[in-house]
Amino acid sequence: MMRLSRWLRSVGVFLLPAPCWVPPERWLGPLPRPSLMYRGSVLGAWHSARCWCQAWTEEPRTLYSSLRMNGDHKLDVYDREKQNFLQHFPQIVKVLTEDDTKCPDTGDAVARLREVLEYNAIGGKYQRGLTVLVTLQALVEPKKLDADSLQRALTVGWCVELLQAFFLVADDIMDAALTRRGKTCWYQKPGIGLDAVNDAFLLEACVYRLLKFYCREQPYYLNLIELFLQTSYQTEIGQTLDLITAPQGNVDLGRFTEKRYKSIVRYKAAFYTFYLPVAAAMYMAGIDGEEEHSSAKKILLEIGEFFQIQDDYLDLFGDPSVTGKIGTDIQDNKCSWLVVQCLLRASPEQRQILQENYGQKEAEKVARVKLLYEDLDLPAVFEQYEKASYSRLVALIEQCAPTLPAAIFLGLVHKIYKRKK
Repeated sequence: MMRLSRWLRSVGVFLLPAPCWVPPERWLGPLPRPSLMYRGSVLGAWHSARCWCQAWTEEPRTLYSSLRMNGDHKLDVYDREKQNFLQHFPQIVKVLTEDDTKCPDTGDAVARLREVLEYNAIGGKYQRGLTVLVTLQALVEPKKLDADSLQRALTVGWCVELLQAFFLVADDIMDAALTRRGKTCWYQKPGIGLDAVNDAFLLEACVYRLLKFYCREQPYYLNLIELFLQTSYQTEIGQTLDLITAPQGNVDLGRFTEKRYKSIVRYKAAFYTFYLPVAAAMYMAGIDGEEEHSSAKKILLEIGEFFQIQDDYLDLFGDPSVTGKIGTDIQDNKCSWLVVQCLLRASPEQRQILQENYGQKEAEKVARVKLLYEDLDLPAVFEQYEKASYSRLVALIEQCAPTLPAAIFLGLVHKIYKRKK
């Protein structure tokens, strides 16, 4: 009997080029175009089948490349939409500052707000914000997405980016970080200092001002408000777990367990990085059922854990000129994936080395911890984890996303697999 993987590869090869029964674009006329849309077309089913066959039988980067080589740019839609997303930012700033700048009582403060927005919201990868737009386009037929709907999607995407900016400004202060996105942290700039705490509050307030301005007449407005509020709370709970697990100047290696690490990751990063933008798009598409959101959340929190483990690895082993920041997890006594893995493998002597050097600011002690990680071959452990996680996530997507386009989740996984920043 032919093995499943071989059969899938055979089917995938058949499906990879557009088969003869897929009509050229000009023949479709008013008919729906090939898509992976929610409740979409038969041609979308063909595309989905092709993705699944390749996802199960090819190395992920090969899949990504082969899809592009065959003229399918669905998985590269983030790059296509990035320019539109960035072009909407001046409108965001205008809405948030234009009226108030005319008021003599608050003019200086609003000018400061503009500076805060332009420094802290720009310069990232915009993956979270773009995910709102890309997901909505996957869930709603193009003919139902008018200019106003797209503008609202762009705005909600920027709300996600502003919420992240709020988190990052505050996090950099708490971590005494030096750089963010390749430039000096906001609070480190001359004349800013701890005034950045208030600036972070301003960024958070902008989220709800934008939602009210653009979405208050929409049926999903309340769902979005509750989603952003709940996500903020979950992220702040995650930050609290992070802080109390690794207090400055008090290194307790016994706190660094896999269970605690997973809790920190889920609450501090996964909810706002992956569930928030996809769930926002689902609500905007009229998908508010508990079953659909529960399935999406199960997948997205797992992707979020994968993403954060990559972040922890890049904090130490990434190239700062690529990541845009200088990692400080060792100095900050962080409960990171690397230290957890080190403790699982360390001998009593190696654990003592970690105890004596972890959570210290001196460069030689940081270097000693890094050397210990290398002695335990943690880069290879990470590489194995990354490959195994890809296969596990593909299986989870197949299991948990029967009513939603698999391309939404597969696209996110491919976007972050083997990332360098």
